[in-house]
Amino acid sequence: MALLNILRYPDARLHKVAKPVTEFGERIARLVADMAETMYEAPGVGLAASQVDVHEQLIVVDITETKDDLRVFINPEIVWASDDRQVYDEGCLSVPGIYDGVERPSRVRVRALDAQGVPFELEADGLMAVCIQHEMDHLKGKIFVEYLSPLKRNRIKAKLLKEERAIERDAALRAAGRRY
Repeated sequence: MALLNILRYPDARLHKVAKPVTEFGERIARLVADMAETMYEAPGVGLAASQVDVHEQLIVVDITETKDDLRVFINPEIVWASDDRQVYDEGCLSVPGIYDGVERPSRVRVRALDAQGVPFELEADGLMAVCIQHEMDHLKGKIFVEYLSPLKRNRIKAKLLKEERAIERDAALRAAGRRY
């Protein structure tokens, strides 16, 4: 297994629409394992393949405290969503340190394939429903901050770009220091 690089907002690659998975086998099994390891290490409760620059319809979710109930959703589609809605404070591994309320349907039924390509349906509520919808948005090229006001979104983008420049500057200084 390997840790994968998580793309950070506002990276344009986060807006690519994912394609359906058509072949199952060792490559998908390895991707699932690497994504799970990356999600647990981050730490997070969900990760979409789009976030690790693999633009295929695959998400992993584990909302347990014990991190022992990995759920894999390949080519997921929401086949039903409740009319009642709920606001959850969402965060994202691609938008580190940022949390804000997003309103979504409180319950959903999702149809997907597991890691072996076997179809299943799952009805979810609470945090699981939020995670599924949040990660499926990534597959459509949408980030949770896009549900926020333009002012909040611009502030978040500016903050993350400033952090990214600081990280790059520090790395350059460390590299220059090693040469001398």
